[in-house]
Amino acid sequence: MYIDVVINRPLNMRFTYKEGESLKAEVGLRVVVPFGKQDVTAYVVDTFFELADVSYEIKEIKRVVDDQPLFGKKEIELAQWMANFYLCSEGEALSLMIPGGKREVDLPHLPVSDEINQQDSFELSDEQSVAIKNITAAKEGLFYLWGVTGSGKSEVFLSVAESVIAEGKQVIYLVPEITLTHQLAKLVTNRFKNKVAILHSQMKASQRISAWRKIHRGEVKVVIGARSAVFAPFKNLGLIILDEEHENSYKSGSTPRYHARQVAQRRASVEKALLVMGSATPSTEAFLMMQENRIVKQTLSSKVAGGKVPQMVIVNMLNEKRILSKTLQQEIHKTLANKKQVILFLNRRGFSYYFHCNSCGYSLSCPHCSVALTFHKHKNQLVCHYCGYKKSPVSVCPNCNSVDIGYGGFGTEMVEQEVKLFFPTAKTERLDTDSATDKEKVGEILDNFRDGKTDILLGTQMVAKGLNFPLVDLVGIVLADSSLNLPDFRSQERTFSLITQVSGRTGRFNDAGKVIIQTFNSDNSAIRLAKENLVEQFYLEELQQRKETNFPPYSRLINFVIRGKDNKKCASAIEQLKTEIDKAIFLTKKKGSFLDVLGPTSCPIEKIAGSWRYHLVLRGNNVAEIIRVASIAKESFKVPSALYLEIDVDPLQIL
Repeated sequence: MYIDVVINRPLNMRFTYKEGESLKAEVGLRVVVPFGKQDVTAYVVDTFFELADVSYEIKEIKRVVDDQPLFGKKEIELAQWMANFYLCSEGEALSLMIPGGKREVDLPHLPVSDEINQQDSFELSDEQSVAIKNITAAKEGLFYLWGVTGSGKSEVFLSVAESVIAEGKQVIYLVPEITLTHQLAKLVTNRFKNKVAILHSQMKASQRISAWRKIHRGEVKVVIGARSAVFAPFKNLGLIILDEEHENSYKSGSTPRYHARQVAQRRASVEKALLVMGSATPSTEAFLMMQENRIVKQTLSSKVAGGKVPQMVIVNMLNEKRILSKTLQQEIHKTLANKKQVILFLNRRGFSYYFHCNSCGYSLSCPHCSVALTFHKHKNQLVCHYCGYKKSPVSVCPNCNSVDIGYGGFGTEMVEQEVKLFFPTAKTERLDTDSATDKEKVGEILDNFRDGKTDILLGTQMVAKGLNFPLVDLVGIVLADSSLNLPDFRSQERTFSLITQVSGRTGRFNDAGKVIIQTFNSDNSAIRLAKENLVEQFYLEELQQRKETNFPPYSRLINFVIRGKDNKKCASAIEQLKTEIDKAIFLTKKKGSFLDVLGPTSCPIEKIAGSWRYHLVLRGNNVAEIIRVASIAKESFKVPSALYLEIDVDPLQIL
């Protein structure tokens, strides 16, 4: 028997092999095959008995990896759709979906908590009841749960999940960060005992393959996980939940650059399942879809525990001398005196983020990337957050030998130092990717804070999303401007969303919540509207600007990046690619449609890990048309040796 396989390479074709005398293969198995001078793992996607005459030798497979199939027709069709939409190969898509482990291991015991969920103390609100009734009555379709923070979205999600499971169907529950699976796992495991699996990319390969097989065998009813859990191989999928829909972490940063929301929409459509998304700050794309009734909106306008929208105060930092303003210091003192807790948020890790010479103006950048090095005091190292380059701190300027040098800016480490200076008796924990090196450490920090063992929790985006801490009365946004300074059309949206989301960590169970927003841009509309809680007004103003400039969601983008060690070769290649795209536009553009190209130019971050980067952006108002143009250009463009082409459909940032 002959088999067709795909492999994890950017090759848009299937390869034919034949079974060995003692090796039997079927669709859904992984096999090891000879490929050129290597043996590679391949995925069996078809089998057949007759083969047309060919001029080359059909080689035999060398080994069968699996005892039972890992995937079937649904997964193959989804991989084909991803290959077409995200301009990757079928093998790259299928390899992304299927865990890479070979042997199964016992999965870690899921946490079962004796604690009573906060929602259990309250009756369902009328809005919650209406949302549950409307969603469960629909059976399939797209719904959006737009609710203020603390409005009980999780309870609606879980109630809908119960209804779907009662009908014999299965549920995927997606969260944006792996840190959130820790809290959610306790809640969901209590609700659906012995029916839950966790699936995310930071599990060991052997653990992922064990969870995958359990799901494939039908032993699991609910899968919880981050982005990659959207591929869970359920045979009777009834519901996909996409919590905190607006989050950028649902978008993959490497090929295939898929978005979990788009894959979830595809699966829900094909498999006749419900897709329920939710957030207090929808993406602009989701907001427009609700405005145009392409998604059914369900509104939760009040907090289930009776708390009110927290009081929000903007502090202009132009007149302040310390990282923590006098206003924020006073509020922290009051909060701690009342035996309550504080969250401090800063979306920048490290101690300080650039070195400069006061004599000649020299700044110390990564030798491999066009970004400044960040000083990490606890490691006593300068670190590049893009390629990982490390260097010992310098005491004289490398350019002019002056000793009049210093470090500018500040990160979470410096904030932590200042907090401990002003509040030495307070128990303070820092939660960022430097301090939380593994998920056990993350869980320990969050549990200690939830149990009241920690007074002040300082962190990056890890503390901004979906976490529920009843004792928090104060949130301090140490610097609201960090995302405003990026050369990105989404910077206003990100700033508004972060302020609103972080603010939602306080005032969930009382009226005492307060938020201090420190900023150097107190007149910025995103900051002002977030402070005044004018959510809908922000979206309407932002959409108007996007419409005038013809940016998403009023257009679709595809970002092409050429990278390589040779700067001139990259610059020449991007011009050649532009020529091929112009030809493809000429061949495919329909009358009345809009298509244009932005660039080419060097990327805002021109160099990463020693590779120069140039890009151009294809823009249009019809997604099928721009994908067709991109596909034609990709096929006709021959990437020069030693250069690499990256293609990002619907990019969330263009850096």
